[in-house]
Amino acid sequence: MDWADLIGRVASDGDREAFKRLFEHFAPRIKGLMLKAGCSPDEAEEIAQNTMIAVWRKAHQFDPGTAGAPAWIFTIARNLRIDSFRRRARADRLQAGSELPDEPDQAEAVDVLISRGQDAARISSAIKQLSAEQSMVVRMSFIEERAHPEIASALGIPLGTVKSRIRLAMNRLRDILDEDA
Repeated sequence: MDWADLIGRVASDGDREAFKRLFEHFAPRIKGLMLKAGCSPDEAEEIAQNTMIAVWRKAHQFDPGTAGAPAWIFTIARNLRIDSFRRRARADRLQAGSELPDEPDQAEAVDVLISRGQDAARISSAIKQLSAEQSMVVRMSFIEERAHPEIASALGIPLGTVKSRIRLAMNRLRDILDEDA
């Protein structure tokens, strides 16, 4: 079966029969892989469904010259599993943070609080010195804690571009903060 051809037909014509073949072949395999990776049956089913929805929506982004169709599809599934894990971990942190402790925390030393404030101001100032594109991906990744594929989708740019911008921004931030030190 020429999976790349089927993806191409989905991309160019919205070919439902081609998508049906892709779905029937890959959805059960994705679900099985997710179950082996430790997902619950419901999570595995949801990831398989969301992966195939992404294949339908992003078929035009598939480049058979860079990756095979199965690798592309399973990469989408892996990224969705990672995103799901991150969302669950974030929700767990928020839930744990919303519970009131039995005893109040000891007040932090004033010098620690002042130091944190100064660090935050330095970082904020350094981020303002980045290009608009780099500043946006840094904020979305580190402040909003969004996954790289989610950032790429939100900005309408390739995932590789998101990663490159973050890497370049982090190098630039390091240089800026080292100059200020």
